[in-house]
Amino acid sequence: MFDFVHALCACVCVCVCVCVCACVFPGQMTDLLFTEKDLVTSLKDYIKAEESKLEQIKKWAERLDVLSVTATQDPEGFLGHPVNAFKLMKRLNTEWGELESLVLTDMSDGFISNLTIQRQHFPNDDDQTGAAKALMRLQDTYQLDTKDISTGELPGETSSLTVDDCYDLGRVAYSEADYYHTELWMAQALQQLDQGEEAAAVDAVTLLDYLSYSIYQQGELERALAHTKRLLSLDPDHQRANGNLKYFEYQLSKQKKAEGEKTQDGGRERRSTSKGRPADYLPERKKYEQLCRGEGIKMTPLRASRLFCRYYDNNRHPMFVIGPVKEEDEWDRPRIVRYHSIVSDKEIEKVKELAKPRLRRATVHDPQTGKLTTAHYRVSKSAWLAAYEHPVVDKINQRIQDITGLDVSTAEELQVANYGVGGQYEPHFDFGRKDEPDAFKELGTGNRIATWLLYMSDVASGGATVFTDVGAAVWPKKGTAVFWYNLHANGEGDYRTRHAACPVLVGNKWVSNKWIHERGQEFRRRCSLEEAA
Repeated sequence: MFDFVHALCACVCVCVCVCVCACVFPGQMTDLLFTEKDLVTSLKDYIKAEESKLEQIKKWAERLDVLSVTATQDPEGFLGHPVNAFKLMKRLNTEWGELESLVLTDMSDGFISNLTIQRQHFPNDDDQTGAAKALMRLQDTYQLDTKDISTGELPGETSSLTVDDCYDLGRVAYSEADYYHTELWMAQALQQLDQGEEAAAVDAVTLLDYLSYSIYQQGELERALAHTKRLLSLDPDHQRANGNLKYFEYQLSKQKKAEGEKTQDGGRERRSTSKGRPADYLPERKKYEQLCRGEGIKMTPLRASRLFCRYYDNNRHPMFVIGPVKEEDEWDRPRIVRYHSIVSDKEIEKVKELAKPRLRRATVHDPQTGKLTTAHYRVSKSAWLAAYEHPVVDKINQRIQDITGLDVSTAEELQVANYGVGGQYEPHFDFGRKDEPDAFKELGTGNRIATWLLYMSDVASGGATVFTDVGAAVWPKKGTAVFWYNLHANGEGDYRTRHAACPVLVGNKWVSNKWIHERGQEFRRRCSLEEAA
């Protein structure tokens, strides 16, 4: 009995064990099968995602490959186009970062490592903002239509802006409380979106939100209200727009009521508005920009008829007796002359080669401290070259001395400047005024008696040197130099020489200048009690 029961129990135990094992393993195996199936499905989804990602990267690479081939054929010419320059800044600062995030999920460690290292040298947010401001500066100076800029209707290679590009420009303006440009670029982005163009980072609701507020800030309540209503038709629950709708309607009713009362009282109907480009710190802004466009030049036909071209030998200077230089009158009062074929292309390339590694943001003299500092009104990069650094620099200095008859041993070193897209130097004087007696004290060579400006490149569009006080404009021409005296013969500053470098619209402007000082000129340009030379 005991054996039977024991055997039965043993059998049950064995059967139970077998049943349990049979139930567990087949069930686990079934789960694993489904898990594997899910993994395969997930793997396929991953492969699709990778293929989709790689397709995006491939399209990106193909697009940039075509662009790079075109751009590297003439880098300066390509970057001379303002839209190309802005889009380069945007690509390097924003879009390559987005690409990095996309690729980071892959095992492409080598590429990511290389990109991460290289991105240390890429433009940052400030650079992208600067490029955007330069584009808007060109828009204002040359009275360019927003649509023309966006569609690439500018001189040179055609390059267009996307909805997202226009939106980014509008946001830069908005961050500066510049509602005039905010409206222009948000409206352009909205127009392109309405025409069916796709956008990656912005929608109509966002654009209308910016647009209605910027228009309101310029005093146009009716238009702001219309845009707000359109916004709410797309997003009825938009909290800010609903609040703005009530506020705009209230303000508009008050405005109409006030206008009605003025009309009944016989008063003239007036509406205060800040519509349009806001005024800024430069009192001669309008005149300056007119001259940059080639407008408002104050040279009558009679005066122009008295300007001549001639062969110039500087009183039979030994260097020019056989080969005199070509001298052309650009202006009469003050006298501005241009010398043609002053340097060769080979010499220009050598000067640029020497300067490029040292190019830094250009500086100006601070009238308060007398020291060099950067300024928002001078947007260029410059480098200084000493005569001993290369024979070509020494030769150019000597040539300046031979042509002008002035001693350049006390002059400042040759300054080489590069004005890229939007690069400019707003109206200024080269000489130190009476209210800044320490402007050049550290040099110990007196005031800047004269300026020699050598153009080392042609400029496709823009980039003129304009004299705002007298209404003169001189256009860049490669290999030529313009020269004028900053001081009268009695040593007083000639305020007619206030001048500016206009923004470069299309192209790349290279110049070098020599500021010649008073010391050493005592017997070369004798002092006089009269102002005139």
